[in-house]
Amino acid sequence: MKKIFVFLASCSIAAALNAQDKIETTIETDVVSSYIWRGQDLGSVSLQPTLGIDYKGISLSAWGSIGLSDPADTKEFDLTLGYTIGGFKIGITDYWFSEGLDPRSRYFMYEAHRTNHVFEANVGYDFGPVALQWFTNFAGNDGVNKDGDRAYSSYLEVSAPFKLASCDWNASLGIVPHATDFYGTSRFAVTDVTVRATKGIKITDSFSIPIFGQITANPCNQKAYLVFGLTLRP
Repeated sequence: MKKIFVFLASCSIAAALNAQDKIETTIETDVVSSYIWRGQDLGSVSLQPTLGIDYKGISLSAWGSIGLSDPADTKEFDLTLGYTIGGFKIGITDYWFSEGLDPRSRYFMYEAHRTNHVFEANVGYDFGPVALQWFTNFAGNDGVNKDGDRAYSSYLEVSAPFKLASCDWNASLGIVPHATDFYGTSRFAVTDVTVRATKGIKITDSFSIPIFGQITANPCNQKAYLVFGLTLRP
């Protein structure tokens, strides 16, 4: 009996290790009633697809946004390279917008002072009940401060997940620590207070569609938003 137990335990450990060695793929898209990002209104009804891979905590993902109801909405295409171990997270994101310093909206224009790319580094830790994440723009089309110099625009997000009434909720607070026109701040400011609820709507026994609703307030510019969205995935 002892030998059988050891054999079964060994098989379980081997299976777990093999599972960890697998490359995980993400293919999904959100449809949102409006595109609200860090307390800023970036567009109306939008389609926002994601394609990503993850291997042993190293992830590479592509994310985009395109307006569905207003062709004038700015198009966006982001690439993020990240690493997660335990609760610790670190990463770099290359944001590209169809509007910016380059009037021709060329994706492969990386020349300083002419690019539509913004490069951001982030670091954070998920403690479980609360997660902290710090973001700083370090290159590209960053904002400027009061003196007209590069602001190295930064953003601190504090978030806390919880469950209520059969829904998954998340409350978050976004803070810009100093002046930058990237976030429209002239000093330390709270730019995002958000409460979001997500619930899966069962379509069949094996398929459901997550839908979410969120309320976002930006105390800095005195605006508030109500957003509805759904996520489609295989």
